[in-house]
Amino acid sequence: MLHTQTAHPTGAGSSSTPLLDMAAWMQSHLLRVEQALSDWVGQGAPAGLGEAMRYAVLDGGKRLRPLLVLAAREAVASADSPDALLRSHCDEAALRAACAVELIHAYSLVHDDMPCMDNDVLRRGKPTVHVQFGQAPALLAGDALQALAFELLAPEGSAIPEGIQARLCSLLARAAGAQGMAGGQAIDLASVGVALNEDQLRQMHRLKTGALLQGSVLMGAACSQANTAARAALADYGAALGLAFQVVDDILDVTADAATLGKTAGKDAAQDKPTYVSLLGLERAQTHAQALHQQALAALAASGLPDTRALAALADKVVHRAY
Repeated sequence: MLHTQTAHPTGAGSSSTPLLDMAAWMQSHLLRVEQALSDWVGQGAPAGLGEAMRYAVLDGGKRLRPLLVLAAREAVASADSPDALLRSHCDEAALRAACAVELIHAYSLVHDDMPCMDNDVLRRGKPTVHVQFGQAPALLAGDALQALAFELLAPEGSAIPEGIQARLCSLLARAAGAQGMAGGQAIDLASVGVALNEDQLRQMHRLKTGALLQGSVLMGAACSQANTAARAALADYGAALGLAFQVVDDILDVTADAATLGKTAGKDAAQDKPTYVSLLGLERAQTHAQALHQQALAALAASGLPDTRALAALADKVVHRAY
């Protein structure tokens, strides 16, 4: 479990770091994200579409990806221009990016749960969207959420610098598309009943799960003028974190119940999907998750950024989920 206060290095090698009240940090940022999502999702959509969109996004989910965006934005904010107005626009860009990446995640879950994919009936502790609204409305809700994500990143008449808007759109498209989440899902569907080796399994999960998590970190960094070395370190952090998230997910699929997960437990084994547990065994999978955790923290220490405590605490949260 994540402790209320977390003492990680603020940057490289600090040993006298003030404690971060992570519970307060998360509460403050989650309130902003939830309010923004409520304001932006499904407003004015016709024929019940908005209701399905809001059902898919609101009142559920841990919001890890938005928190990664905002934590990365804060980590690199020291590189900002002293212009207070520009900093405000960059903060707005980060909030929009946080919401956009959550919309992409939510749309992917809506489609992933449908009968043509995983055929799941439970998500975030409630019936999946296609169970609640029907398959066609669920498909359209996912489509609309994906489109809205990019609309949020490039709002009409915005004072957010156009270069930042374009970079955010590019990063999100790459993380969500054929070289990211969608490509990983295609590999996943093609791998049912197939004995993958560890390299093949790693590549699948780097795309299916890791790309959007790493993309969240890079989108937060794109809202500031961090140097190349810092961005590279954050990319390494995001890659390790993304893979760790999936390893822990595979562990939880065999060790937790549906009430804990908020989704159907044991479905990977039931569908004969390759996982880290099926490949490595439970104990080695747990050891691998811890090693990836250390890689993520080492990348933060190498970033040279003055304060990466929130990013470090989020890595803790990912890996220390109960299993």
